[in-house]
Amino acid sequence: MRGRENRILLLMVAPAIIVGAAFFLLPLARLALVGATGNLGLSAYAAVITNPQYFAALGSTIVLSITVTAMTLVIAGFTGVFLERNHFLGREALISMLTLPLAFPGVVVGFMVIMLAGRTGLTGDVTALFGAGRLVFAYSIAGLFTGYIYFSIPRVILTIMAAAEKLDPALEEAAKSLGANPGRVVLDVILPALQPALIASGAVCFATSMGAFGTAFTLATDIKVLPIVIYTEFTLLANISLAAALSMVLGAITWLTLAACRAFAGTAAAAAG
Repeated sequence: MRGRENRILLLMVAPAIIVGAAFFLLPLARLALVGATGNLGLSAYAAVITNPQYFAALGSTIVLSITVTAMTLVIAGFTGVFLERNHFLGREALISMLTLPLAFPGVVVGFMVIMLAGRTGLTGDVTALFGAGRLVFAYSIAGLFTGYIYFSIPRVILTIMAAAEKLDPALEEAAKSLGANPGRVVLDVILPALQPALIASGAVCFATSMGAFGTAFTLATDIKVLPIVIYTEFTLLANISLAAALSMVLGAITWLTLAACRAFAGTAAAAAG
């Protein structure tokens, strides 16, 4: 009986195994092989550290992703808890507006940043009106930061709202009755309860920012981030092996970050439970 159940289970998971091997494992193995068989050999994987240009692009990508993640968690954290706990006229419309960026690809988000802070953007019109000249930042790292924040907030706010729904108000009331001020309640009760959700959503936000290409490609005038460098090496310079190696390095950093956050989120959830 046990053998029959195992065969049935194997048949059920076989399609997932086949699809995973065909569309993930095999291409990944091929990418790793291409990265190691170029003119530089295995040293191509170290180029991101030994080459100042690639190292600077990697540093910019990591710093940008960390900054976007931190800012997104602050904005979406407060907003998500507020929206979950307060019901008012227009609440559903506000939630729909905040999650609307999920419907837009990165290229569209890039165009929206250009309309906001490009050479003919709204921000420049306002600053020029007050005699401060035209403020243009769409084509810089600040513009990319704005675009990443825009499409990161919906991904985080939905997770925070789902976690905030499970918060026990009795714990907060107990803390207040013991003399805790609102700040202590947030630090000692709300944040620890939301910690697994914050870590999980922050990890997704970081990973998305590390590998996002559409927005960066639309705005890439003076922006050097690793996805753009990989695109340039692959399409303009035809340096396929180096592009593959850089892609593997980018993927490895992102995967390790996600794995660490999953482990830490699990530990935090167990401690909270």
